[in-house]
Formats: sequence, structure tokens, C-alpha cells
Amino acid sequence: MAVLLAMFTFSLVMSISPGPVNMISVSTGATYGAWRAFRFVSGATVGFTMLLVVSAFGLATLVTNHAGVLDALSVAGFAFMMYLGGKIMLATPDLDTERDAVPRFADGFMLQWLNPKAWMACVSGVSLFTGAAGASRLTIFVVMYFFVCYASLFAWALLGGALSGVLAGRAARLRVFNAVMGGLLMVTACYLLYERFVLG
Repeated sequence: MAVLLAMFTFSLVMSISPGPVNMISVSTGATYGAWRAFRFVSGATVGFTMLLVVSAFGLATLVTNHAGVLDALSVAGFAFMMYLGGKIMLATPDLDTERDAVPRFADGFMLQWLNPKAWMACVSGVSLFTGAAGASRLTIFVVMYFFVCYASLFAWALLGGALSGVLAGRAARLRVFNAVMGGLLMVTACYLLYERFVLG
């Protein structure tokens, strides 16, 4: 029981704490409604869960032990986050906006795989809760993380949907909100790159 509680706590803290994926979830929920954020949330959840499974088979450890691969991930992740940040900044507060303007399943999936922080979270989670415990504990951890991640990310989208009520009727307010969220995502991308190449 103590191990299950620890798994749940780890999953919840890692999933619900503010980060790039959560920023996009709340911004999408505010701009297009929580249900239209569901594709992105689903992609991010599936992407992270697959990354977690891959980590259990040693690929993530292999990646983290080779600085060149992590450097490439950091640069690719930076570029992708900057792209998504720009997309959020330019998002129009119109529910009839073209579907391509709404962050997609593939965006959420790719963001997790290009984020070195997500790789490190997976490696630490697998090493903490599976180790020599075998496949049964790994299965429990992956399934629990999947549902906790889904619920956490969708909670951020629901928060965005609730904020849309506050911002409703004033398109200018929603534009400012999107500009702030997109800018924060870009700042986060810059910090992650700085952390990797300057502080790391």
C-alpha cells in the first residue's frame, strides 16, 4: 500500500506541476474550450506513457548516458516549443477557427518525446518504482501514471475552459492571455536550453 501511495504521489506531482504541456493545455482550454483540448491532452498522455514504457526497457538510460543525444533532444525540443509558443500567441479567440489551429494529438505526443525533462522524469520513476521488482510492478506504475497524467492534464484544460468564462466577451483579453501563455512557453523553452548548455 505504501508503494502504491508513493507511485500515485510521484505521478500526480510530476503530472500536475506547471510545465510546457500544462501551459498549452490551459491555453487551448481557454481559447477553444476544454473538449477541443482533449486531442492534445490525449497525445501528451499517450506520448509520455510510451516514453515511460521505453524507459523501463533501458532506452532512456542509454539516451541520457550519451550527451550528444540529449543535446540534440534539447535543441529539437526548444525549436518545437518555440513553434507551439508562436502558435498559441497567434491563436484567435474564435470557436470556429480552423481545426489545424488547435494543438493536435501529434503535438502533445511529440512534445513529450522532445522534452529532456520528460525523459529524466521517466528514468527516475522507473528506477524508483520498478527496478528488480519485475513486470507486475512496472505494469501497475505505467497504468497508474497513465490515468493520473490524463486527469491532471485535462484538469488544466478544464481550468482554461473556466477562465474562458472570465475572458468571454472581450476578445482583446483572450488575445493578451494567449500572448502571455505563448510567451511563457517560449521563456520555458529558452530556460531549458540554457539549463542544458550553460548550467548543465
